[in-house]
Amino acid sequence: MKLPPSAVKPTMYFIGVTTTQSSIMKLFPLWAEELGLDDAVIQGIDIDIHAEPEVYQRYVEFIKEDPLSMGALVTTHKIDLFHAVEESFDYIDPYAKMLHEVSSISKKDGRLEAHAKDPITSGLAMEAFIPTDFWKKGGEVFIMGAGGSALAISSYLTDKKHGDNLPSKIIISNRSEGRLKSAKELLSKIDTPVNFEYHLCPNPSENDKILEKLKPYSLVVNATGLGKDRPGSPLTNQCEFPEQSLVWELNYRGELDFMHQAMEQREQKNLIVEDGWIYFIHGWTQVIAEVFQVDISKHFENIEKIASDSRTAKVN
Repeated sequence: MKLPPSAVKPTMYFIGVTTTQSSIMKLFPLWAEELGLDDAVIQGIDIDIHAEPEVYQRYVEFIKEDPLSMGALVTTHKIDLFHAVEESFDYIDPYAKMLHEVSSISKKDGRLEAHAKDPITSGLAMEAFIPTDFWKKGGEVFIMGAGGSALAISSYLTDKKHGDNLPSKIIISNRSEGRLKSAKELLSKIDTPVNFEYHLCPNPSENDKILEKLKPYSLVVNATGLGKDRPGSPLTNQCEFPEQSLVWELNYRGELDFMHQAMEQREQKNLIVEDGWIYFIHGWTQVIAEVFQVDISKHFENIEKIASDSRTAKVN
């Protein structure tokens, strides 16, 4: 591994797997200008999935000690990084403590801080497409993938602020047993009447079997990363989505096989299909606000327009 050179401008890092492919590389300079962060720059750090703890430790130590390295957004490595460097942080926010993950690394008054922003950002994204009182129709949630996003989504959907507007059940599947057990342990701490189920599904066909038993008016989520950093989908092409349901592809770039599977059934099953674009915007703006100590709220409409214009130009 090779550490970045010492920053010569205020620098925010993006710790991921395929960072150069992300739209943030083009959006960040435009957003920085909107926010008055004219000298700020972004730099990607690509790390293999489930890297050795020492790798995370060395990168975080570099950010901590380098004066103009302001902080970082963490994607795929949120849980592994937290466990590797937990002792390095001077402050860990309540969500990070509860979920054992970090999506935002920042420095404030000489302290290195860890925040888990996903419960906030996933909530903001879901509020944009889940209809009012949707869960009163008795639907369930099926999340494929037991990483940080699954934990955050589950945490938001079971928040007491929703009253009785709760899913009837949350089902989480994962290809590996260790991550599934960890999710079960962490989510068992939530005080909620919602029942949780956990399924080890090393093959897509096993996810298909769970999917076909879901009630109408459910939410199906691809939180695996398949279709972005790695090829494929957590479902087979023979899958059957439940009618009148919401389908959420957390990715916004890549092959997006899962989303295309849902789109093929959208009209027949009356599905609402969402990608991860709004989740992406909220995820980044929440962390940028933390890293640079800026108020995003009064700029958010302009930031969203900049992102939408950029995406439209790319498509066209």
